[in-house]
Amino acid sequence: MMRKSLLAATLALSAFAAQADYQCSVNPRDDVILNPQTVQVKGENGDLVITPEGNVTYNGKQYTLSAAQREQAKDYQTALRAALPWIDEGARARVDKSRAALDRIITEQVGASSNMHSRLTKLDAQLKTQMNRIIEHRTDGLTFHHRGVEQVRADGQTLVNQAMGGLLQDSINEMGIKAATKGGSNPLEGILGSMGGLQTAVQNEWKNQEADFQQFGKDVCNRVVSLEQSRKTLVGSLK
Repeated sequence: MMRKSLLAATLALSAFAAQADYQCSVNPRDDVILNPQTVQVKGENGDLVITPEGNVTYNGKQYTLSAAQREQAKDYQTALRAALPWIDEGARARVDKSRAALDRIITEQVGASSNMHSRLTKLDAQLKTQMNRIIEHRTDGLTFHHRGVEQVRADGQTLVNQAMGGLLQDSINEMGIKAATKGGSNPLEGILGSMGGLQTAVQNEWKNQEADFQQFGKDVCNRVVSLEQSRKTLVGSLK
């Protein structure tokens, strides 16, 4: 139980844990490349390039657009420019919130000097590096890598699993030292009691944040569905 509850909470450090239990009806098949000059949507659905003025090139061909098509193109690229940073910032904010909550719980239950803090710091940095494989930060903008989602889901799980062993060992060692320092006729009982308190605190915090993570996943899905419909409408009008 201790391992399971800590794992659930630590998974909250992953940006896309918000979507873990929410199956979206649209699975992105294209990369999205944002820079000041253009928005490019490239992948299984072709190569679509749009300028802020609404000029469109599709699979290497520049199109002469009607006024309605140009407005569609402008609206679509504007929506992409808004959605990608919103998803990235929302995910990272939830990562930071979860990390801060776990640090607070460890301080309260184990102590400010616990080695578990440094393990969380390392895991946080590793997972944010993984996040950058999905939404890459470049000097001139952002790039969404659609293949990165599944790759990071698997690699992120591996990182969490590797960190769990160290977190659990630290908790046992440090709580054992506390129990021995306090004395008493049954140090083991003291360790189990302390671990039970840590488990309960982590579970309660996860319950507090779970609804927000799930709602974020749904909101991300809704935006993805809307963007995909806009792409289909625009490309369909070109044909």
